Amino acid sequence: MGWFRLAAGRLRQGWVPIAEATLAATLAWIVDTRLIGHPQPFFAPAAALIVLGQTRGQRIRRAVEVVLGVAAGVLVADLVIQALGPRGTWTIFTVILLTLGLAVAVGASTVTVVQAAVSALYLVVVTPTTTSLIPFRFVDALIGGGVAVLVSQLITARNPLAPLVAQAREVFGRLAELVEEITEALERHSEPAARAALARARTMDATVDLLQAEVTAAGEALRLPVRRRRRLHRVHAVDASIRQVDYAVRNVRVLARAAVTLTRSPAGVPAELFAALRSLAAAIRAAGEALVADLHLDDARADRCAQEAEEAALTAVRVAGGLFAQGPPLPLIMIIGQVRATAIDLLRGVGNGDDAELLGKVDEAFGLPPV
Repeated sequence: MGWFRLAAGRLRQGWVPIAEATLAATLAWIVDTRLIGHPQPFFAPAAALIVLGQTRGQRIRRAVEVVLGVAAGVLVADLVIQALGPRGTWTIFTVILLTLGLAVAVGASTVTVVQAAVSALYLVVVTPTTTSLIPFRFVDALIGGGVAVLVSQLITARNPLAPLVAQAREVFGRLAELVEEITEALERHSEPAARAALARARTMDATVDLLQAEVTAAGEALRLPVRRRRRLHRVHAVDASIRQVDYAVRNVRVLARAAVTLTRSPAGVPAELFAALRSLAAAIRAAGEALVADLHLDDARADRCAQEAEEAALTAVRVAGGLFAQGPPLPLIMIIGQVRATAIDLLRGVGNGDDAELLGKVDEAFGLPPV
């Protein structure tokens, strides 16, 4: 029963790719046999499966690569078969050598290289020799790749930005929760709790990678529907801010490491630090909501949330700067420094003013003299 529940859970999580692949391969077969009239449309469903096997956000490019790979493999195989005949050892050797050499020489990707070689080998070994000038196999690959791209858009056709919005909320929500977890560990002066927060901080990179993948996938999903292309620039804006999100994640990881060291110290932690960290967590949440509102084309809410993020971030810097003036121990200095650095990255991410103006606001809040 345990194995059955595990298998059922995997099917619930993986039913979308199964449905996509089955539908795309079947449709490619129907189009190729019923509309085109090709009696052996192997490459149509095969190309559909290969394209759908790629990561979301790379399928249009992969579809082009599959078609080019098939074309190169078929061209080489046809020429060699005419010269050496089908199914011979030297024919296979020559076809594979020339196909791989040609694909590598033009700088093809691994997908293209493999597809070219498989197409050529299939043509030499399986399919009968033909003198037809109609490039059926090239057309098959074109149909399969096109059908796969269209089917892959069906899942996100209604709201292509939904996965990106969900992942953005996941990243900013988890990062804010992490800062709150660090705050609680410092309040309790608990080294085990601080270590648990540090362990969690070390897993945050994966969520940022997923956010980048969703940005790529959203860009691909919006590139096809003409009426939705105006939202592409919002996705590009998110793409530009991901680097700052990545920096913020790294800063919080350093902050968590310093928190572990601080919990080992017998000295108490000033209450002002807790207030600074809670303001930083609020800034992170507001920055995430600003990004989501921007994706939804809700400019008023995006501006309001960006302003809230700025106010909370500057409050965190102001409180942390007050602690710095008191000459705190080194671990506390490190935390104060990461509060300031995280605030800067958040404000850069939401795009509040130019960089010089932003740094001026942060330095003023921190208590540094103007440059």
